[in-house]
Amino acid sequence: MRESLDGMAPLEALALGLSLGLGAGLTPGPMTALAVSTTLERGLRAGVQVACAPLVTDGPILLLSLWVLGGLPAPAVAALGVAGGLYLVWLGLRTARSAARPQAATSPEGRLADLRRAVAVNFLSPSPYLFWVGVGSPIVREAWTRSPLAAAAFLAPFFGLLVGGKVAVAWAVSAGGRRLSERGYRRAAQLAGYLLAGTGGLLAWRSLAVVGAV
Repeated sequence: MRESLDGMAPLEALALGLSLGLGAGLTPGPMTALAVSTTLERGLRAGVQVACAPLVTDGPILLLSLWVLGGLPAPAVAALGVAGGLYLVWLGLRTARSAARPQAATSPEGRLADLRRAVAVNFLSPSPYLFWVGVGSPIVREAWTRSPLAAAAFLAPFFGLLVGGKVAVAWAVSAGGRRLSERGYRRAAQLAGYLLAGTGGLLAWRSLAVVGAV
């Protein structure tokens, strides 16, 4: 109980930001698929624009998630943390099992710029909402109770690796073509999957301890 009252230490928040950011950055999903297909269609610069979409979309989603959590009692927030950790375990194991290069997404019709199109895709995808409500927002909320520095220690590396991982995938596709990117992506995605699953298990266990304390 004392740990939840004192909040999350900056070093712990930093470690979570690094592990979750790296895992989320390399995990197959709509944004990764769109970054790959856009790079193949229009080059690396367009793929990088797509990879930067979370910098636009996830801020409002995070604020909405924090607002939702603010109205919940502590046991409900802790239980939501358990569910979020288990979601990460499921997502990580699924990623590790498939460990496959994402399929090229079909480009939607219209004249939207690459970044605007990626923002629309991310807003309409359930993945960022599931992550921020069940995983990201509880971490930010707990870290903030310790200090704004602890919250920043989580958010900065998380967003850096979330975007950087997708930029790396786009670069691999641009530099090496389909064959090279497939070999590298299989290995990286498998490692990212196990990282997500392990981190999710730790978060679920940590939240279970909080549930028992409250």
